[in-house]
Amino acid sequence: MGRFILFILVLIIGCKENTTNKGSEPPISGVTVDSATTEKVIKKKLKTFAGLADTTFVRLADYSDGFSYDMRYATPNNFLKAKVYDCAECYMRVKTAKALIKANEEFKTKGVKIKFFDCYRPNSVQYKMWKIVPNPQYVANPVKGSIHNKGGAVDITLVTLEGNPLDMGTDFDFFGKKAYHDNLDLPQEILDNRKLLKETMEKHGFWSIRTEWWHYNLSSASNDKVADFKWNCE
Repeated sequence: MGRFILFILVLIIGCKENTTNKGSEPPISGVTVDSATTEKVIKKKLKTFAGLADTTFVRLADYSDGFSYDMRYATPNNFLKAKVYDCAECYMRVKTAKALIKANEEFKTKGVKIKFFDCYRPNSVQYKMWKIVPNPQYVANPVKGSIHNKGGAVDITLVTLEGNPLDMGTDFDFFGKKAYHDNLDLPQEILDNRKLLKETMEKHGFWSIRTEWWHYNLSSASNDKVADFKWNCE
């Protein structure tokens, strides 16, 4: 009887030890326990401009991952009320891309970054716009061509590094005096945001037009040829 009781006590102690040691067992192979490792994102390798002429057309996202995009003409959310791009892409000439990347680096030191509404625009799309709004104050005559058609103009705004938009007073493609650069009858926050955008872009070789706070032309692109190629959708 004494031996039987001793045997039972040994079993009970052994079970307790096994239960206690379970927490110290090594993790099962293949299971990640480091949360930092699970959050690690493998970034796409970016291309460089080495060997490319300044007038070559490129896809900006292949050369920088520091921008935001809301390509309106790839959606019906624009003044045309129609989708005129097959897919949302932002193309431009190399020299435009270089200038924008430098400008964006400066914006980031101030806690903001560039968000795109439009970049290169095929000349055939320019004709569609002109048909709806044949007013050179807002839409360039497609016969002459827009600097958008030359890969040297962009429609942009600013957002915080977290993606929250800065208040610019109007939406993109608002045709009215409230969007004018020389309209100072606006809250100071809006004026300050527009000033930040305008002064920084001008510092990096762009110039604005009076009627649209979002539109910027690269000065060196004025004499480039009008293009009408359409990008491939992946």
